[in-house]
Amino acid sequence: MGHVTITRAQVGANDILRFLLELFAFVTLGFWGFAAWPLPWPGVLVGIAAPAVAVLLWALFRSPKAVFTLDPFGKAVVEIAVFGAAALAWWDLGLPLVGVVFAVVATVSGVLTGRSELR
Repeated sequence: MGHVTITRAQVGANDILRFLLELFAFVTLGFWGFAAWPLPWPGVLVGIAAPAVAVLLWALFRSPKAVFTLDPFGKAVVEIAVFGAAALAWWDLGLPLVGVVFAVVATVSGVLTGRSELR
């Protein structure tokens, strides 16, 4: 009989923070779509499409199990697009402080992740 080796993935505080930032960005884009656009149309369409596009971009290019492999700089472009859109959504909703705090936290987390990916 062969031996099965199980390795545990190391999950750090920044990994958890990044997951929460991703969720916050996706929820933000959905909320923005419904709140900033006239209902029912185009609000419903934007409220569903904006987070769906962000999730798709993240799954294809940025997630740990991304479909397409990008170098750290390409990953950063996708991350800046998604997180930047979420920060701008808060600005558009009249809550710039939320957008700025989100952008600062996301930037610090992204820099820490980028540094580890460049090692």
